[in-house]
Amino acid sequence: MSEPVAPPLTDPGRLLELAASGDLQAFGRFYDLMSPRVYGLALRVLRDPGYAEETVQEVFLQVWKQAADYRPSLGSVQSWVLTITHRRAVDRVRSETSAARRDEMDAAADFTRSGDIAEQVTEQLSRDEDAAEVRRCLGTLTDNQRESIEMAYFSGQTYREVADRLGTALPTIKSRIRDGLRRLKNCLGGELS
Repeated sequence: MSEPVAPPLTDPGRLLELAASGDLQAFGRFYDLMSPRVYGLALRVLRDPGYAEETVQEVFLQVWKQAADYRPSLGSVQSWVLTITHRRAVDRVRSETSAARRDEMDAAADFTRSGDIAEQVTEQLSRDEDAAEVRRCLGTLTDNQRESIEMAYFSGQTYREVADRLGTALPTIKSRIRDGLRRLKNCLGGELS
């Protein structure tokens, strides 16, 4: 006669306790039970499935490492894990917001630093005797460089607006414009310095 098969353990507290002692199967079961709630909360906070998935991985790595630190007197296992999730998701939002602000400040700084060159290029275009030379030099740029420079300096759009309009990443637009301005400067004999 075979022994009865025990039903799968479904108590998150007991599973976490077993995981704390190194039981990978218990941790796998714990993950299966908790991951839908963790993912749901992360997605609600982050509004991006990719970031939410990354956050879930970070949360469960932290839970695995800190399983032995959990104390039932501080609340349920579910509350503990969801608190970790919420903190990680909020940290991610703050990090992404900060990175976006840095990108915009960099774009503004690049625009300001490049402003002198842009004014000089504009002056070159307005002079009848130099217009042909400038047009020739603009013709040496790649189509992407020329289009980005024209939008940023002749149409007055910000780097972010150029990136959005062309559907291209902001760092790519910055590189195109910077490289294009260097080529213009070299073509015009260094006159833009």
